[in-house]
Amino acid sequence: MKTWIPDIRNFAYLNWKQVDALSRESTLLVLPTAAIEQHGHHLPLATDTLINNVVLGRALALLPAAMSIYALPPICYGKSNEHIGFPGTLSVSASTFMAVVRDIGASVAAAGFKKLALYNTHGGNSSLVDVMARDLRAEFGLRTFTIFGSAGAKFEGLNPQEAKYGFHAGEVETAFLLAATPELVDTAAYTVNYIAHIDDETVLAPENGSANFAWLTRDIAETGVLGDPHPATAGRGEQWLNAAAAKVAAGLEAAYCYRNHYKP
Repeated sequence: MKTWIPDIRNFAYLNWKQVDALSRESTLLVLPTAAIEQHGHHLPLATDTLINNVVLGRALALLPAAMSIYALPPICYGKSNEHIGFPGTLSVSASTFMAVVRDIGASVAAAGFKKLALYNTHGGNSSLVDVMARDLRAEFGLRTFTIFGSAGAKFEGLNPQEAKYGFHAGEVETAFLLAATPELVDTAAYTVNYIAHIDDETVLAPENGSANFAWLTRDIAETGVLGDPHPATAGRGEQWLNAAAAKVAAGLEAAYCYRNHYKP
């Protein structure tokens, strides 16, 4: 798997004596969580994991060298059962995903470290990551933090329909990979599907509404795409990656410096 994590920020590149020399109190470890799952005809199965890595790598490169912040190896497999039925999707159960996060958190705590950030770039993991952040705090006393996707970055030029319902393999993800790994994007194989439209006036929403309906990708999109990749460009991808990296870097710096509300 390609990586953009700076070598000096890669926890797995340290030996145990180097790890032992790190400050247990101030060091922030970052656990990336993503997925291996279908992304239409035009993007690779590793899309979520690649995006996680490139955004996190750029974010880490923005941080002051004096900050002791390290990326752990990613959890590449996620709860992806919304994409089951598409060849190549490799999904784990909610209980398995949470057990792995819990066990890694236990290892971090056993080594004496106090801070763990969960950085997630797969929507199917989001609710589980929230649960695990609270559970790791309660069980091990870890100071836990969560950062999701682009961390609230604004994507200039993205149309409102795509911004709201470009859930999967649409313009943003395609643009990210056109900038980071253009050799993995098949620009001749774009397809378009939307789960809903912004001008629809319905009570039930697919996500983030007051009332929601559960969905599987195969119910909506034969090709597995939820969005429109056609407007994507490498230039916009570069711009949006940098915007996302700046937001993620700000989140990591805030977590590293955070003291209030946490008892020893």
